[in-house]
Amino acid sequence: MKNQIGIGFRKDFSDEFLSSEVLQPAFVELAPENWMNIGGYWKKVLQQVAEKYPITSHGLSLSIGSPEEMDMGFLRKVKSFIREYDIKIYSEHLSYSKCDNAHLYDLLPIPFRWDAVKHISERIRQVQDFLEMKIAIENVSYYTEVAAEMTELEFINAIVEQADCKLLLDVNNVYVNSFNHQYDAEEFIDGLPLNKVSYIHMAGHEQVEPDLIIDTHGQDIIDKVYRLFDYTTKQVNAVPVLLERDFNIPELAHLQTEMETLDHIVSKNWKLSHETKPGYIPATI
Repeated sequence: MKNQIGIGFRKDFSDEFLSSEVLQPAFVELAPENWMNIGGYWKKVLQQVAEKYPITSHGLSLSIGSPEEMDMGFLRKVKSFIREYDIKIYSEHLSYSKCDNAHLYDLLPIPFRWDAVKHISERIRQVQDFLEMKIAIENVSYYTEVAAEMTELEFINAIVEQADCKLLLDVNNVYVNSFNHQYDAEEFIDGLPLNKVSYIHMAGHEQVEPDLIIDTHGQDIIDKVYRLFDYTTKQVNAVPVLLERDFNIPELAHLQTEMETLDHIVSKNWKLSHETKPGYIPATI
């Protein structure tokens, strides 16, 4: 592929992925938590992946919205992992997943409040200072508001500005939230700090009720999300794009077809520099 379309690497398809040329991403994304401090067989697999592809990282348990002090021991492991595999992009969710050291095993929404903006922005700056790199924060899906003082759009903009961080724009999450909370997805995209977008995620979802969609990463991307991606890529500069598929994994040829669809859209909308070729990831984000 001509552009920076990557795939979330999963152990479920690691053997076929490494032994065949069916799936041809420009890069792969890993959750550091699933690969740090491993040895044996899976360490060898990770080394094989790193030899073939640039790696980006998308965290699951930083829990940027938690009330307690930042887990510096965890951050030290993340920093070591980033340096070992020359990772240029580290992203996390605008959510929380633990409280009082109790791990909740879910990515829970943060109240859209000014005190939360201040708290989270300070924590992001702390993480960036420690890692010595900007991180990208992802807009997340949510299913109800909790004690909101502002809109989701105002909340995201305030954090990106005050934390001086980058934005991981999950287009499917925008679509899911716009459907569930009945707002215009394109207007929402227009209101984001698009000059701060350094990374894009695309994924599938499941409609479980006439008025409810669940963000699952277990289905194909639907046409309406592709159309929103088309609209989005007309508004932002060329950045890496990641196809997420966490379970219900289809044949690798099917994933390749989805990546090629994404590639076709960005080829149409982005004028790419000579540097933008398979494997190219910006030196900084």
